[in-house]
Amino acid sequence: MIFPLFLTLQASWLTVCQATQHYPATWGHYDLCKSQGYTEEGLTWYYMACQPEAADMTKYLKVTLDPPNITCGDPPETYCTLENPYMCNNECDAATDELAHPPELMFDIVGRNPTTFWQSTSWKKYPKPLAVNITLSWNKTIELTDDIVITFESGRPEQMVLEKSLDYGRSWQPYQFYATDCLDAFTMEPKTMKDITQHTLLDIICTEEYSRGYVWKNDKTVRFEIRDRFALFAGPKLHNMASLYGQLDTTKNLRDFFTITDLRIRLLRPATGATMVDENNLSRYYYAISDIKVHGRCKCNLHANSCIYDKEKLTCECEHNTTGPDCGRCKRNFQARAWSAGSYLPIPKGTANICMANYAGPVIRQNISSLGVANRNQARVCDSELLRCQNGGVCVNYVRCQCPPAYTGLLCEKPRCEKEPGGCGGSDSGQASLHPPSLILLLLLGGIFLTEICWITVL
Repeated sequence: MIFPLFLTLQASWLTVCQATQHYPATWGHYDLCKSQGYTEEGLTWYYMACQPEAADMTKYLKVTLDPPNITCGDPPETYCTLENPYMCNNECDAATDELAHPPELMFDIVGRNPTTFWQSTSWKKYPKPLAVNITLSWNKTIELTDDIVITFESGRPEQMVLEKSLDYGRSWQPYQFYATDCLDAFTMEPKTMKDITQHTLLDIICTEEYSRGYVWKNDKTVRFEIRDRFALFAGPKLHNMASLYGQLDTTKNLRDFFTITDLRIRLLRPATGATMVDENNLSRYYYAISDIKVHGRCKCNLHANSCIYDKEKLTCECEHNTTGPDCGRCKRNFQARAWSAGSYLPIPKGTANICMANYAGPVIRQNISSLGVANRNQARVCDSELLRCQNGGVCVNYVRCQCPPAYTGLLCEKPRCEKEPGGCGGSDSGQASLHPPSLILLLLLGGIFLTEICWITVL
């Protein structure tokens, strides 16, 4: 009965292996925090660096506008089109659902017909600047993984700044400046991504690429190029992610560059379509945004492979005996070694840098700190349903089994008499013939063995 079940388990595990083999080893997906291996002493946990999957982060943000009354519709207002000043049939009325354009429509489903969008009031206070700050807040540290894309329903602004915060909006740094004339607007020479190199990747530039000239129907996006910056290390098609991860691991400023808690879009001057503003028809000038894309992942310091959203808050589901919103500290009773972020290196599994249990005394701690990377990330546990101590063993501090005299091994699964003359069935053993291992243990060990084969195959 056991053997057919084992074959079934083996077939299932080989299916998993085949499903994971399509990942090139150079990518380093870091989607698994730990795996089990079987050593001479028994079952052992092996820990790896891990991180959550990238996702659409606009599902989890809070948006605020400054000034707060800048959204159109209160009072109702009629707008003209930029390209035809005599076509003034666009209405905005906050009290009517079909005519309202609230901020949440910047993040709704793309492709709706008619298009939904947020819209500001018109430039009726000209020549006072029509300035709007749109702040996107996550209350969580986020790592960007793709371009930030803002799609305008109106013409793209003639002056705009994209800013980031790393301290929940207490301070701000520019990401990029946008203008029809960078020298005039920001006293900066215009540049594009073609001017950026590995050595100048952290430079803040002003670009005219997304602002110049009248914006036609199919050309309404403004970008902050994340992928092009990744490509400086990973290649044009991002095939060499190992190189990028190596750079992120060894250069803190580079990692911080792609890390945010908040984004701010500062709209400073709307599209005018000409050099002169038509003061007799200011209802032509306004901002309207139909979509904002921000793709990224929760920053968990390589100590979690999932992030949960509960009570309007993102939190890492921490592994490696770490805790905190970003897995930024060791759990209580696991502070035998100072906390450290995980490492992307060595590719592809990285280094977990787990927090160690406090049970070790000073001498043992010194020995732990002197071990190699592989041994430091190897820990013995007996705190799960399938990894209980066997044969009357007692779990001590969740890290080792204290075995009765007749048994040994990580989970007390080995009869000590196996090493005696004649083995456990011999006349000198002093022990009766043993029952075969439990079915659960056999299945578990078989799965672990196949897991290791799977890793070898992938690598």
